[in-house]
Amino acid sequence: MASRSSAPEKRPGFFSQLRSLFTFTKDQYPWLPWVLIGILVLGAGLGVLIGFLIPPIAIWSVILWAVTGLMFGLLGAMITLTRLSTRAMYKKIDGMPGASGHVLSTSLGRKWVASDMPVGINPKTQDAVYRAIGRGGVVIVAEGSRGRMTRLVNDERLKVQRVAAGVPVEVIYVGHGDDEVPIGKLASTIKALPKKLDRGTLAAVVKRVDSVSQSVTSLPIPKGIDPMKARAPRPR
Repeated sequence: MASRSSAPEKRPGFFSQLRSLFTFTKDQYPWLPWVLIGILVLGAGLGVLIGFLIPPIAIWSVILWAVTGLMFGLLGAMITLTRLSTRAMYKKIDGMPGASGHVLSTSLGRKWVASDMPVGINPKTQDAVYRAIGRGGVVIVAEGSRGRMTRLVNDERLKVQRVAAGVPVEVIYVGHGDDEVPIGKLASTIKALPKKLDRGTLAAVVKRVDSVSQSVTSLPIPKGIDPMKARAPRPR
């Protein structure tokens, strides 16, 4: 039997990741190349203009400002590509089972405790509830048909209130209807909640809520969104 190689798996290089990021975003926004080219041309053009406006006017000065403008244009293009790739990712996973868990586990940052796995699930309909805990309290995120989510949401709310009485509990329904939050605004909506818990209380609440959580990993449901298929690759 051939021995397995102990060498670490080689990760894609910067330009390979950048190409993947561009391809992923262009699938959602076909006009992306023209926008990026326009930003680069605009940056270089502004640099040339500044070079001619600032005395003394010399060819080397114009070239220097043109290169500087091009570099700023490149930076602007990279920022635009990154932001559009995030929007493209949200657009692609919108409506997919597990999208909320994917956002909670990747976009909230270290100040929130969340998982890509639901804390409550209806195996037949795949309606699911997710939970995030942070300085803003406990947030229950409901993903699925709102009319069928009442029991799942109430069960999770009662579970939290039983072990963490007095802690604010916020319920967010993901969707495009009235009083619902689109998947692209889920993370920002949660982060915008006013801080109501100090760090010590937060740690205690996380421990208490986790102690009564029931694992749903054995249920026949998708385990969140596959990052390789739905998440915009980012250059490193």
